[in-house]
Amino acid sequence: MSLYDDTLDLLRELIRNACVNDLTPSSGQEVRNADTLERFFADTPGVEIARYESAPGRVTIVVTVPGTDPAAEPLTLLGHTDVVPVDTDRWTTDPFGADIIDGRLYGRGAMDMLFITATMAAVTRDVARSGRPTGTLHFVGVADEEARGGLGAKWLSEEHPDAFSWRNCLSETGGSHLPVADGSDALVLVVGEKGAAQRRLHVTGDAGHGSNPYGRESAIAKIGEVARRIALIDVPVSEDPLWQGFVRAFRFSPEVEQALLDGTDTTAFEHFGELSRYAHALSRLTISQTVVRAGSAINVLPSSAILELDIRPLPGTTQDDVDAILTDALGDLADDVRIEHLITEPATVSPTSGPLYDALLATFDEFFPGVPVVPTVAAGGSDLRFGRRLGGVGYGFALHARQRTLGDVFAQLHTHDEHIDLEDLDLTVQAYRSLARRFLGV
Repeated sequence: MSLYDDTLDLLRELIRNACVNDLTPSSGQEVRNADTLERFFADTPGVEIARYESAPGRVTIVVTVPGTDPAAEPLTLLGHTDVVPVDTDRWTTDPFGADIIDGRLYGRGAMDMLFITATMAAVTRDVARSGRPTGTLHFVGVADEEARGGLGAKWLSEEHPDAFSWRNCLSETGGSHLPVADGSDALVLVVGEKGAAQRRLHVTGDAGHGSNPYGRESAIAKIGEVARRIALIDVPVSEDPLWQGFVRAFRFSPEVEQALLDGTDTTAFEHFGELSRYAHALSRLTISQTVVRAGSAINVLPSSAILELDIRPLPGTTQDDVDAILTDALGDLADDVRIEHLITEPATVSPTSGPLYDALLATFDEFFPGVPVVPTVAAGGSDLRFGRRLGGVGYGFALHARQRTLGDVFAQLHTHDEHIDLEDLDLTVQAYRSLARRFLGV
């Protein structure tokens, strides 16, 4: 069979294994996909296979093709094997059936990110069958990415940092197209991701019977005022070159471009169309109020209330910076609010230069000659951040047909009837095989 056929068959099996991660330690059961991948590499000459189990059933598989030159640059293909839950009633196909309909493969994880994971595995096996590469190649089928890697990449980076090389990593996603204003083309290459600065804000009030509220301070009214003040925070637009390059890639009118770059007119984001929310997130630190809790019985005045914030900082913004922004917004209420840190992680970004980055640009140019490549930052997280923290570089890489925009890819993430166009699967397989030849010498 062809490399594409091998990839497609593997992808369908990975989807059917239904390794659903509901964020609990016993879910995921990526052992099923690890077993599938180990069978896939059975009898492949020259590969080394290792398995790492962080908790019962939470298995990551590492396949290594040793290089001939220890000094050559290694390459790690970091693909996760878990998927998010589904609302079966909202799907028009079996979410784990891996059905092919009108040139599309449907199934949970088809886009996020099993089509890339299957491609990585198939290309790794093809490289091994072609002879030893100059640089060492690792394929990693990682558990628990959808729960921020606590039982996957994070655990590996802390407990088994030498299981594979973190020096040059590829993962999700990239290679979609921007809807440039003048109709020309541009390709997306993900070079970094925003961080996490989750906060829980606590306030107190006077407890008592609901029938006697007079003279008592309401925790609910206080947390409501806290929420109002947080909502009024006006975060300035970033001056980061990645944001500025993203804006200029769209070739808007000078007036629109300037309004976006200096942040003088927030309605200018409407010019991004389907990418307006992503563009806004890329332009600044974002603060989303996501959870509020107070009280347990209708006849009891609660003595406390909390508000939880999902805050995503850009590279260069520290946790102290975030606390200062919140404290300033709270004003005279600041002394009455306790700020608790939840998940906190710095933003990470890789350089737009170096051997792997240059190889990615050359690969894009092979398939889309002369099309500019726009480096950008993901608003969410990926396993690549752990490699960057260990001193490596990491990029999101795939390849989509000209008509598939970044907005089209975003629309498939965690959605009902998730699918991948088979044309894009074929392009991604070709692109990864070409990159392996270019970067590893095989």
